[in-house]
Amino acid sequence: QVQLVESGGRFVQAGGSLRLSCAASGLTLSNYAVGWFRQAPGKEREFVGRINWSFGSTYYADSVKGRFTISRDKAKNTVDLQMNSLNPEDTAVYYCATGSVFTLRTGVRQSEYDSWGQGTQVTVSS
Repeated sequence: QVQLVESGGRFVQAGGSLRLSCAASGLTLSNYAVGWFRQAPGKEREFVGRINWSFGSTYYADSVKGRFTISRDKAKNTVDLQMNSLNPEDTAVYYCATGSVFTLRTGVRQSEYDSWGQGTQVTVSS
């Protein structure tokens, strides 16, 4: 059974940094991409970024490019989201998800991902 568990969300001041982690179990990630999405109150869930597990290649939404970095730890089977220069607009519940590289196309749509974590809350105060 695939299980994704996000952690690391908390309250942080604007300008600060935060590191989220996504722990995966029940699957071999070598054929997957791991995406990060977020959902702010009253808004639709949006793409943040993704990483191809095998190659380590990444892609980011314009809104976070240059501030957020996704990395993976093969030994721990985790994917981290390093968030710097946070602002109140980054406040959201952050989710990680896995999608097969054999079916993934753009990797920015929720429908391309099969398994999701429960989310972790990030609150950025001004």
